[in-house]
Amino acid sequence: MNKIANRQVICDVLTEAAKKDKDILVVCSDSRGSAALTPFADQYPEQFIELGIAEQNLVTVSAGLASCGKKVFAASPASFLSTRSYEQAKVDVAYSGTNVTLIGISGGVSYGALGMTHHSCQDIASMASLPGMRVYLPSDRFQTARLIEALLKDEKPAYVRVSRSAAEDVYEEHMEFTLDKANIISEGKDAVIIACGEMVPYAVEARKKLTEKGLSVGVIDMYCIKPIDQEAIIKAAKNAKLVVTVEEHAPHGGLGSITAQIVSANCPVKVINLSLPDGHIIGGTNKEIFQYYGLDGEGIAKAVEKEME
Repeated sequence: MNKIANRQVICDVLTEAAKKDKDILVVCSDSRGSAALTPFADQYPEQFIELGIAEQNLVTVSAGLASCGKKVFAASPASFLSTRSYEQAKVDVAYSGTNVTLIGISGGVSYGALGMTHHSCQDIASMASLPGMRVYLPSDRFQTARLIEALLKDEKPAYVRVSRSAAEDVYEEHMEFTLDKANIISEGKDAVIIACGEMVPYAVEARKKLTEKGLSVGVIDMYCIKPIDQEAIIKAAKNAKLVVTVEEHAPHGGLGSITAQIVSANCPVKVINLSLPDGHIIGGTNKEIFQYYGLDGEGIAKAVEKEME
């Protein structure tokens, strides 16, 4: 069982890269511990800026630093980063095209029992709606590392959402990775499951259960929500009888909505969206919440099997 969270991997990649690149800056809003960025702050204090609990300032200061030639990674809880500083993300980062990577830590329902105030279940919709903003939800530690390495090489705005807990490994360390291209884990003729972020390991688990029952099920890791890989979606939908999207997000404006738009316009087949509800979410650990709403491997498999009857 993997015990390395994606947020820790981000710190590891940035710490290694900062050895040679002094233009890399990390900015936090009293969140270095939650973001697992304390090792970076300790090793490179001159490349780390603590702004306190001030998310709007976090984004604006980051944009200012980027306009001076710095490569800025701004980390804050996703629930606050995607709401309190939304205007700053819109104007200072996306509209201005600054080289800022916004890292939404503890995304989705990672904070569990802290409840709706700390859940980020609308951030895919809000961030993806900003012209000029890319949106990524890496699934495991290896994909997270490849994504951050790729973002270090470009100069465009991005929003990256990661969970608080460790996700099960989907890939191996030296996985193939192409920025803005979905990863086709498997192909299927009966159904295809398109998942993002922490839902991908559960989608893989669901596929195994469904394969044992004789169903041919594909799995697509759509870590790149924007720009989304339309080609991968259309190809999979044309070869399957059912498209199932799985996301740790509200049912409106996220992966399910985007996928349905693409499928309906190009190759109409049935699309069902497995997501968190449009309402107040129960308290509990993230795994308990996933199980309750049918977003774990067993729940996803049951939903697919029911639709295939």
